Amino acid sequence: MTLGSCPYCSGNIEIRDKVINGRKVKLYACTNNYVKTESDGEFWEPTEDSTCSFKVFQNCLGKWGHWISYKEMRELLENGEIEVELVSKKYGKKINYSKIIKLDHEYGVSVDWES
Repeated sequence: MTLGSCPYCSGNIEIRDKVINGRKVKLYACTNNYVKTESDGEFWEPTEDSTCSFKVFQNCLGKWGHWISYKEMRELLENGEIEVELVSKKYGKKINYSKIIKLDHEYGVSVDWES
């Protein structure tokens, strides 16, 4: 299944199933990005025949209580940024707040902490 066009090359963004530390995770990656990993699945890097490095792990915002859905990834590819709900745990309390996430060439997505 493809979610849209790659923002950095002529490829498409597809969904790949990965396992990291025994947990199933979706990887949204360009069709021109071929990745290799170590045995534990923690470190992913493009192979020599990759022509694009774009990838976003579904759980990249997991420490803020958010996993990027297929729908959100489609919107992100179309608009370049979207608003998401994040959660902060401070002093034993959960605080919900909204932030804008943007496409980022180096990291896949980045949070606009100034918004």
